[in-house]
Amino acid sequence: MADRYLRFTGTAPGRFLTRRLGLPRPAPLHRWSPERPSLDGPLLRLTVAAPCPGLAGVLNRTGLPVRNEHREGDGAAGTGHRGTAPYAGVVVDATGVDGPDALHEVHAALHPVVRSVATGGRIVVLGTAPDPADHHRAAAQQALEGFVRSLGKEIGKGCTVNLLRLDPGAEGTAALGAAAAAAESTLRFLLSPKSAYVSGQPITVRADAAGAEEADGADELEGPEPAGAGGPSDGAAAADWTRPLAGTTALVTGCARGIGESVAETLARDGARVVCLDIPSAEGELTALAGRLGGTALPLDITAPDAADRIAAAVPGGLDILVHNAGITRDRRLANMAADRWDQVIDVNLGSVLRVTDRLLKAGAVRRGTGRIIATASIAGIAGNAGQTNYAASKAGIIGFTRSLAPRAAAEYGVTVNAVAPGFIETKMTAAVPLLIREAGRRMNSLAQGGLPVDVAETTAWLAQPASGGVNGQTVRVCGQSLLGA
Repeated sequence: MADRYLRFTGTAPGRFLTRRLGLPRPAPLHRWSPERPSLDGPLLRLTVAAPCPGLAGVLNRTGLPVRNEHREGDGAAGTGHRGTAPYAGVVVDATGVDGPDALHEVHAALHPVVRSVATGGRIVVLGTAPDPADHHRAAAQQALEGFVRSLGKEIGKGCTVNLLRLDPGAEGTAALGAAAAAAESTLRFLLSPKSAYVSGQPITVRADAAGAEEADGADELEGPEPAGAGGPSDGAAAADWTRPLAGTTALVTGCARGIGESVAETLARDGARVVCLDIPSAEGELTALAGRLGGTALPLDITAPDAADRIAAAVPGGLDILVHNAGITRDRRLANMAADRWDQVIDVNLGSVLRVTDRLLKAGAVRRGTGRIIATASIAGIAGNAGQTNYAASKAGIIGFTRSLAPRAAAEYGVTVNAVAPGFIETKMTAAVPLLIREAGRRMNSLAQGGLPVDVAETTAWLAQPASGGVNGQTVRVCGQSLLGA
């Protein structure tokens, strides 16, 4: 549905009124398109304390022209002999920040630069996972998260600000270079138009790509022994960054329309062969989508007892990517909610995810070493929502599922497990929401506008890449940095 307010604020009267009345002023977002596949302008790299080994090479491979220092006049509006064009992106290497004094250098590095970031620009602060053995360093690194979330709320102009934490694992800071290499796909995502609606998010990348040490009770999921080294593929460079999923097979549930349809289209764009799954009553739309993408339609009720077996039979060569997107709502306040409305939502949104995932992992149907499982959570599962106790419970359950299964799936099957949590996304469902509630949902985030299904799809496609194996057990919010649950 068209966002008329966003269009109005782009007119001269709209700009005047929003300034005078202090109203939100959303900027049109630069999303990926074949015509504009990358950000426009240079990338500024700033280093606080010690530089991260290997980071320079990773940034040079993003395709953006990299500058290593900011001079007076650089990034000014317009170009001229005194400076450069506004910065499309700024990467602050704060991996060496180990105490309060070093935090002063973060301010000193970004303070003169913030006004020079282009509309729709990206700021990525690079830190390390807080070290429980060093409380001074842990405090300083945790401080970066508060800094990033706050800057994201004040910068405006359609810019995003995110925190990328490198976790070198047991080898400590000596392995930071390996962690930087494993983070290449994530840096490419955050420094591209594909991350237009992801802001204020901390994302951790592990150097060893295992995601976590094997958790207690790992033997609860029995299955065939993993082949090879076992851990999911880390940040190995993609053969072709324009089609990073070439040669893979993906299955997307609930993809006849809405977010699921966009996920299927984006995975296919990136080279995957997509198996499109939805309920039998949507077979017509499903078949049309699969035909358009050169994929396969699988009409199937995901809650059926034999759903996992039928999925495995449909992909005899195995799956590289499993996207759990199927979901329903049955909204009522708890006092008015019948038991069947509660049970339907829990079963579709959470129960089916647990059953199908367990069966496919045990059957070896998700490819070891490069397998990716991505589930769709929701901001409602983080912040809650009146009238959606069933839906919020199911989506919070997805977050718990992701956090718990990820380390064991990595250790036993070489498969990563992550979730995306959409905020207010412009779909047919949200178009039916009453006007005032819809407007509040759109404006209550740092970007002051609703997201699009493709924003969720781009985040899913990034997590699905073979090169994203260092990201595991995380829930990434695709919400424009929503004020709810913040």
